[in-house]
Parts: sequence; C-alpha cells; structure tokens
Amino acid sequence: MSVFARLVEHLADLLTPLFHASAAAAAIVLFTALVRLLVHPLSRAAARGRRARVALQPKIDALRARHARDPERLQRAVLELHAQEKVSPLSGCLPGLLQLPAFFLLYHLFSSTTIGGESNSLLDHRLFTAPLGGRWTDALADDGMFGPAGLVYLGLFALVAAVATVNYRRTRRTMAAQPAPVTGGDQVPGLAAVTRVTPFLSFFTLVSVAVVPLAAALYIVTSTAWSAAEQSLLYR
Repeated sequence: MSVFARLVEHLADLLTPLFHASAAAAAIVLFTALVRLLVHPLSRAAARGRRARVALQPKIDALRARHARDPERLQRAVLELHAQEKVSPLSGCLPGLLQLPAFFLLYHLFSSTTIGGESNSLLDHRLFTAPLGGRWTDALADDGMFGPAGLVYLGLFALVAAVATVNYRRTRRTMAAQPAPVTGGDQVPGLAAVTRVTPFLSFFTLVSVAVVPLAAALYIVTSTAWSAAEQSLLYR
C-alpha cells in the first residue's frame, strides 16, 4: 500500500502543472489507462476467442442435438471441441479479472485513514471540490445533490450513463446476431430471461460509482469508457 501510495503521489506531482488541485484525480485516470494498456493484448486475444466461439456455434448446436439426453456427454464433447479447435471458453474473462487487483488497491488506498502507520495524505486530494476519499452519500450530506461536490458526481453519472447506453446497444446487437443455443430443439431453460437481462448489466456501473470512494469511481469510469472504445475497435 505504501509503495502504491507513493506511485500515485509521484504521478500527481508530475501532473500538477497541468491539473493543479485535481492532479491526483488525473493521476488515477492515467494509472487506469496504463493498466488497460497493459491488459490490451489480452483483450485482443479475448476478441479473437469470441469470434472463434461464434464460428464454433453451429458445431456446438449439432452436439447439443446429438447428446440432448446426456448432459454429461454433451459437456465433455463441447470441451473436447474447444480443445480441438484451441479455443478457450474463459478467454473473455481474463482482462476483467486481471484488473481487479488494481481496483481493490485504489479502493483500499482511498478508504484507509492511515498508510504504514502515517496519516493518509491522499485523502486531502480532490476532483474539483469533491474529496477523492469521499462517497456520493457524503456529497449529498454536505451540500446536497446540486452542491459543488454533488455536481461532480452528477457529471460522472452522466458520463457513465452515456457509456452504458453505448454498451447496452452493442450488447443487444451482438446477442441478436448470435444464434440461441438449443437442446433437443428446445431453448435452454432460463436462457430467455438471461438474454433479456444481460444488456442492462452495463448500467450496474452507476450503482458502483455511487457507493465506492471517488478515486475508485474514477477508475471504474475510466476503465468503462476505455472498454467501450476498445470494443468498438475490436468487434467492428
């Protein structure tokens, strides 16, 4: 934690001439961009894996029809098919999983009042008037929704809502273009409900931004915007 805190402080010092009092917030955005840049090769691999899985769908549907009455045999056959075609069904999860440590570091860094036995000076930094260690509920309690800190959160909510809408539309188009998995001619139980709910998951980011410290919210907003731009390039 101490090493990570010094890293954020050094980045903030470098950015102070450009961003002044909001330099630490800019450092978090820059740190998030660096993390996403490091993970980008895995995102490209995930995009290739997704296209490969889509190409395998007709063969998987044929296996489902053939082994409709034997779920265990179907599972083995699907895994064998993925291994034969060298397609990992979990490749799309890696970019998100590898970002979790960075997010939790930021979360704990801006939730702790002390670091290494000393006062956490990062909590004094702000994004405009909103403390990076504060939450939306703190802004509401201090000056209300339209107070100086509340307006910072409203700006973040507007940005997240715009990105979530883009992701929602892309997910709808992607799911509409993919054939629905079948088992013995019938739709998989519960698939229709999952299909309806999945596009709306992008709006869950709004809840996350509302409940985590502002520094962690900046990570979420930056990473979500990066993902939207990245997917527009990788899946076009």
